[in-house]
Amino acid sequence: MEQEQLVRSNDDNIKNGKQIKKSASSKFPLTFLEMAGASGVVLCFAVGLAGVYLTLPESDYSFLKLPKTIEDLHILRDHLESYTSDYTMQVLVGYCTVYIFMQTFMIPGTVFMSLLAGSLFGVFKGVALVVFAATAGASSCYFLSKLIGRPLILSLWPDKLVFFQDQVAKRRSGLLNYMLFLRVTPTLPNTFINVASPIVNVPYHIFLLATSIGLIPAAYVTVRAGIALGELRSIGDLYDIHSIGTLFLIGLISITPTLITNKNKPS
Repeated sequence: MEQEQLVRSNDDNIKNGKQIKKSASSKFPLTFLEMAGASGVVLCFAVGLAGVYLTLPESDYSFLKLPKTIEDLHILRDHLESYTSDYTMQVLVGYCTVYIFMQTFMIPGTVFMSLLAGSLFGVFKGVALVVFAATAGASSCYFLSKLIGRPLILSLWPDKLVFFQDQVAKRRSGLLNYMLFLRVTPTLPNTFINVASPIVNVPYHIFLLATSIGLIPAAYVTVRAGIALGELRSIGDLYDIHSIGTLFLIGLISITPTLITNKNKPS
């Protein structure tokens, strides 16, 4: 019976993989309603950011832009330090809104935001802030992808999606450990995991738990580096061999129970 179920499961995975590859060869099919939904989400974020901006005192805010380099981050940090003490709530709300917006729409640069959190709030508060904002942004991306993400991911990562779908299907019994492994290690990009998870039927409660726990080690590394921002010359300095090795070790520990369970299963 188990062999028959395994064969049936493998057949379903093959069919799903063929459907994915077939869909990927078609054009990017976003309907008008899907575009309207995405535009509505953008509008909500725009209103939120505008509200934060309007509550700040009158001043020159030309420095407010998404940092793309370490130099940009230095400028932003230097200006925000004084505002953080006087307008803590506005800075926190603005920070979270920007971070969640970037995560939702896969805008690169969240690593700079994590560095900024460490520079402004220290290690403990910075890690808590980054994990909260990153988890909220990943959740927002998850639900947005559930509504309109399939054509996007089929256009960008069709082969990677087939691989991810196959791995999720094989590891259903230990899916939380596998998702933790992916979050802790750089095996798959976090952006891809956020978009692909609802497509391959990763339950949200597993996605949420794995994200909120699995992002802590990388967040700690980045936030801690933000405290010594003046010594940082490039993003490449963040993840040396020691840091990457540590993350993979944590990831292997998280997936070990699943590997042991699979090994002990009767063939």
